[in-house]
Amino acid sequence: MEKLTTYFTHVKEEIRKVIFPTKVQVRQAFVAVFIVVTVISIFLALVDMLMSAIVSMAIGN
Repeated sequence: MEKLTTYFTHVKEEIRKVIFPTKVQVRQAFVAVFIVVTVISIFLALVDMLMSAIVSMAIGN
């Protein structure tokens, strides 16, 4: 039981050291991820359309 108590004491100490992001930082990270995912999705859609057109021309459809 002593090991468990020591473990939770150490957990509390470590949690106090954590620096949690502010609302502004979370919002900025969300916007950045959203923009990157959108740009990559559009790029992949364009590559897919291009490759599809090339394959269609190659097989004659």
